[in-house]
Amino acid sequence: MRKICFFTLLTAIFVLSSCASLSRYPGVGRIRRYTIGHPQVPAAFDGFRIAFASDFHLESKYKERHLRNTVRALQDEHPDLLLLGGDYQEGCEYVAPLFSALGQVAPPYGTYAVLGNNDYERCTDEIRRAMKANGISLLEHELDTLTREGQHLILAGVANGFDLKRYATSPTARLKEEDYVVMITHTPDYTEDADIAHTDLALAGHTHGGQVTLFGLIVPETGSKYGRRFLTGLNHNTQGIPVITSNGLGTSRKNIRTGARSDVVVVTLKRTEKKIEERE
Repeated sequence: MRKICFFTLLTAIFVLSSCASLSRYPGVGRIRRYTIGHPQVPAAFDGFRIAFASDFHLESKYKERHLRNTVRALQDEHPDLLLLGGDYQEGCEYVAPLFSALGQVAPPYGTYAVLGNNDYERCTDEIRRAMKANGISLLEHELDTLTREGQHLILAGVANGFDLKRYATSPTARLKEEDYVVMITHTPDYTEDADIAHTDLALAGHTHGGQVTLFGLIVPETGSKYGRRFLTGLNHNTQGIPVITSNGLGTSRKNIRTGARSDVVVVTLKRTEKKIEERE
């Protein structure tokens, strides 16, 4: 009898922990916050807040009502910058409403994005047009520079990180070591497959945190050739570069998410004497 009760309790905790509808923003399971400190963070960007959202897959299990809650969550975080990690749609009809909504976040330093593998398979031109119409900058193996009080932070966006024949050379290759560089890549595998020298922080999606897991111990599908290494949260490539992988918001293949709560990531940059990586 005790074993049955324990199993029932364990099951309840498991289900509740993976239920995005119980969060403050239904559709967003949680907001994962990190503080990344580095001596090369420009003084003008000390305290700079970056929001990162990925893998919307609109409409999958993630619906337009969830999108409205996501926009509200992002606005409530008051980020200085919004980054988007790809895999936006499950049909071209969802492209326009998605980017119209995301354009409403309107952080002071803009919104930048990369495309995911799904976005290169379909609706690519529609996505590019919708981003442009809503003031979202697409970085396809490109760099952009943010300027604050005369100091600079560099953004690098990876194109199709699965196509190493075309994109094996990182967009950061021509940068200087003293630059502080934030990279967006749809797949975290790119941070290991390519030499991403001069990158100080990489943000990725694609894995969905496994989407269906048992407390992260049993993960039938990781979406990564590296297994659970970059599955979720803060990890490092072999160069020691921090890689934060979001679980994303929507679902792929099957409309089920269990044990891998959907999320939005918020990173605060700090100028520190030593490298610091903290999760709140």
